[in-house]
Amino acid sequence: MEKQDIRKKAIQSWLINDLKMTIDSLTPASSDASFRRYFRISCNNQTYVVMDAPPEKENIKTFIEVAGLFASTGINIPNIYHLNLEQGFLLLEDFGKKCYLDLLNQENAGIFYGQALNSLFKLQSKIDFNNCQLPVYDFDLLNKELDIFTEWFLEKKLNITVTFEQHTIIEKTKQLLIKSALEQPTTCVHRDYHSRNLMVTSANNPGIIDFQDAVIGPITYDLASLLKDCYIEWPEQMTEQWLKQYYQHLKDTNNIDYSFHTFKFWFDLMGIQRHLKAIGIFARLHLRDNKSNYLQDIPRTINYVLNTSAKYPELSAFNDFFQNTVMPAWRLTL
Repeated sequence: MEKQDIRKKAIQSWLINDLKMTIDSLTPASSDASFRRYFRISCNNQTYVVMDAPPEKENIKTFIEVAGLFASTGINIPNIYHLNLEQGFLLLEDFGKKCYLDLLNQENAGIFYGQALNSLFKLQSKIDFNNCQLPVYDFDLLNKELDIFTEWFLEKKLNITVTFEQHTIIEKTKQLLIKSALEQPTTCVHRDYHSRNLMVTSANNPGIIDFQDAVIGPITYDLASLLKDCYIEWPEQMTEQWLKQYYQHLKDTNNIDYSFHTFKFWFDLMGIQRHLKAIGIFARLHLRDNKSNYLQDIPRTINYVLNTSAKYPELSAFNDFFQNTVMPAWRLTL
């Protein structure tokens, strides 16, 4: 806390002394699963957001570079008004306090998701991913992410000692998920395209944030993030309808040349990869970073894994392992 207070004072000094701003108020806006945090400031009846990204923990240059790349597509990302690379501060446009998660309901979901899918299509179709210098979502990264589930959830959170047979099942499942991800057409991937990172804005909705980890990767990744959101769940027939609409848009614009059956398979397995990673990250946030509020999102995320793995024979052994070993251990922690 003391270190955070020092950085907060440094932000105030930067705003007042360097940028010559008259600060009426400076209050916490949000924090996320990284070392970044955000403040909302009021200055002359206007509000802004300050990103605090400690240079030893976060690469602020990456955020700036990806912001420029994303802005070129016409999607709505916050303007960067001022930057302080040495200290790790950015003065950003304020998209307000309401994200999708705060306002979504059965009545407005069709409109909001339609707008989110339109923005996603711009992201996927208007960036030259062969020349944009983004890192590639390769085998090593996919594998590393899946290992977070084993290490932080199975071993550290549930105290499960994986047997040789169970290890074999986990490894075969990982290879299946990674193979499915790598055989997909590649595109620009936001990597956290979900209801907490989509802000409700009056124009060019949604406002898109938290994009600094963008990569070149599987075409269904951001779709899985959005439609199989760890923070809100919709009836399967609704998500499949949105998926079909998006697939048809890709098909009509010659951005994909595969059957919907194949596309859906990729989408479902991409969801499992993401959900296993998320479960591990939620456990790590609780155990390592004292951010235990993410534990409440694990049951929803587990349900996605169980429901999807039950549909495919290739995942039956993993589903059995999850049902018979993981779930009893998880219930003991509740």
